[in-house]
Amino acid sequence: MTTATRTAPAVLRPRAPRRAQRLALGLAALALGAATGGCQRPTGDFDRAAPSVVHDLLMPEAGAQLAANRGEPVSRFNLTDDERELRERGWTLIRPPSTQDWIEGSRTELMRTRILPETGTADPGLYYKYLRSDRYRSSEARYDKVAADARGDADLVPPFCEVATRVTAADQERLRALGRRDITSQEELVGAQARVWENRRYIDWAGQALRYRLVSYRNAIDSLEVETPSHDKVWDANSAWKKLAAEVVQLEKGCDVGNRYGQEEPTRPSRIYKNWGTERPPPQK
Repeated sequence: MTTATRTAPAVLRPRAPRRAQRLALGLAALALGAATGGCQRPTGDFDRAAPSVVHDLLMPEAGAQLAANRGEPVSRFNLTDDERELRERGWTLIRPPSTQDWIEGSRTELMRTRILPETGTADPGLYYKYLRSDRYRSSEARYDKVAADARGDADLVPPFCEVATRVTAADQERLRALGRRDITSQEELVGAQARVWENRRYIDWAGQALRYRLVSYRNAIDSLEVETPSHDKVWDANSAWKKLAAEVVQLEKGCDVGNRYGQEEPTRPSRIYKNWGTERPPPQK
């Protein structure tokens, strides 16, 4: 019998005592996070994720167990370098566009660690609410903020696409390797299938989060046009928004990096003109 005809449970369930211990540790981590001002992931320089035992170890451990209890696929495989990079780059995309939104930031972190299931997106008007609450010296600074955020997000998509493409290719090879083997343990089969599901879920989640950002930025630009009109700044903000929209479409198409913007391929020079004028007569015998 080949692996293609086998049936396996959707999740890998650890033994009960170990499961209870992990769950207890995770709940303790959740309580610690709440006691220290919410569950939002700490950040360091340039708003990059900072190392945290609670957010990097304890909460994901509890989330894996809670996800298994909900019937979701859970893999205990070690992460590859690309899978780890995928999650690190994806975090900058799935977190709320406003770093001041600690409520939505905490909810997103609970979903990232799988303590909570994915439950849609937040109100896209929250971004403009926080943008409007900042007391800028100039009203046009808010347009600059939206444009900078949109361009920054657009610049993050190509690197994420590159690693997502590598992870997807590795997942395909992982499944082919399973198909070439006659004997595969139940744990190995379920773990591989679950890891492929987790990787695909994370890529899809990043695309969904970017769509949420597009709606949030669009709402902010339209609202600024009414509250503080500025023809030149509106053009800049719209240009940045269109750049991000193009990158989001590319991500949803599967991160195809070939001829990304529909440009014509450069014309290859004819071999006739290669080394023109340097030809030599053939040797005479």
